[in-house]
Amino acid sequence: MNFDLWLAFLMACIILAISPGAGAVNTMSITIKYGLRGSLISNLGLQVGNIVNIAVVGAGLGVLLAQSDAMFFAIKWVGVFYLIYLGVQKFRESTNYCTGLENRHGTSIWKVFSQSIFVNITNPKSIVFLVALLPQFIDPTAPHLHQMLILGSTLVFVDMTVMVGYALMASRVAHLVRSRRHVMIQNRIFGSMFIGAGTLLAVVSRN
Repeated sequence: MNFDLWLAFLMACIILAISPGAGAVNTMSITIKYGLRGSLISNLGLQVGNIVNIAVVGAGLGVLLAQSDAMFFAIKWVGVFYLIYLGVQKFRESTNYCTGLENRHGTSIWKVFSQSIFVNITNPKSIVFLVALLPQFIDPTAPHLHQMLILGSTLVFVDMTVMVGYALMASRVAHLVRSRRHVMIQNRIFGSMFIGAGTLLAVVSRN
């Protein structure tokens, strides 16, 4: 694969990953509540979601999604309602703050992992973006699978690295949310951010 082409794709991935979205909100929220260990599980879930999206696009289903209004809006509204649901759950969450991946409500590794996967795969804009972006960096004369593996690995690595950065940033302020009042404020902030992300997804068009 042409190095200059790959470098341009790398820069595009960095810009996109740094731009705050539902994945960043999810990462920071989980880091503050469960610590860096929880953020690693969340990050793995987000990247599984990215891999699913890349595989869907690579298999050609992304083109179908881009062309089908019904499929696009069905996935879009699942994402909208799920983000708003996460926001409401944050508002209702207990103010009994405790660190560690397991809390007294029995939050499991699987719940953190699966929530993070769902956050990414219910965002149709990311799939449509991949449909629009990837073809610009693929040489039609070179093996398709080899190029998809390179581009997909680059996207996942960049996103994973940026999410680690968001987690580290969140961990620096985690000590500020030890009291019930601070935890309540934190829950409301992240709840509002999840609901805001869902609302933004609801109002944007496929264009």
